[in-house]
Amino acid sequence: MININIENEYSCLKTVILGIASDLGDPPTVSDAYDPRSLYHIKNNSYPIEDDLLREVDIFYNKLIKHNVEVIRPNNINNCNQIFARDLGFVISNLFFLSNIVPNRHDELKGIEGTLKNLDVGVIKLPEFMHIEGGDVIVHNDKVFIGTYSDDDYSKLITARTNNSSIDYLKKMITSKEIIPIDLKKSNTDIYKNTLHLDCCFQTISDNKAIICPDGFKNQKDVEYLINYFGESNVFIANSDETFELTSNVLVISPDVIVSNIKFNRLNSWLENNGVLVEKVDYSNVSKMSGLFRCSTLPLNRE
Repeated sequence: MININIENEYSCLKTVILGIASDLGDPPTVSDAYDPRSLYHIKNNSYPIEDDLLREVDIFYNKLIKHNVEVIRPNNINNCNQIFARDLGFVISNLFFLSNIVPNRHDELKGIEGTLKNLDVGVIKLPEFMHIEGGDVIVHNDKVFIGTYSDDDYSKLITARTNNSSIDYLKKMITSKEIIPIDLKKSNTDIYKNTLHLDCCFQTISDNKAIICPDGFKNQKDVEYLINYFGESNVFIANSDETFELTSNVLVISPDVIVSNIKFNRLNSWLENNGVLVEKVDYSNVSKMSGLFRCSTLPLNRE
């Protein structure tokens, strides 16, 4: 059986599902895209090829193995992009929630069915009208930050992945933690005006440190709340270019070890100055599909 327990984003990572980049199928067309970053690269003939994705994910895999993380891979599904395992579910304490993801991605869930059967707890499936994806869920001890979109045009935006119904449900179910919704910018077509998930603009990396990309938030008050909560000296505040590059989407293996993109020069220096070993990986091709290291992983157990 697989033990599960997640109380935060930074305790020592023991077991994780890492996505796979094989058998992606034909390159997507404009009509296949369900986020503006992928759409941009499809239109500009810069969408990544499978060989490059395989290489980058494999390097990431080796970094996890280096630090003694148990890595579980999804079962391969032909003609299916299975890189971004994060969105398929999430763990809060010892509860596993299966995400209600966008219809375009339903086949990905089949790849983790075998793993879910081996968990030491049951799997909670939310009702269909409660939309939520794992990239919007950040667990921080007695708090859970959840990215959402609360405007009336929610149903028209395929980039809006988590709704208020799911947040209300989690508030009732997990009474031991404070559920904090955070509104995100959304656009189906404008790469500069869309934050696909909360972890694309915010992530906690220790009990008192965080990465914040202010341009990704819909409301400035949420940015101010987070900066005040962690303390300005404990926060890496990304500029607009760094926000565009998804600089917050690192993976914390432990408080002392973080996997980051080799191109995140300013962030990597800040982390190293704070005593963190930064495992640098070039994830440039994966990032063209709107995610990096956190998006590629679904942690099941942290020490």
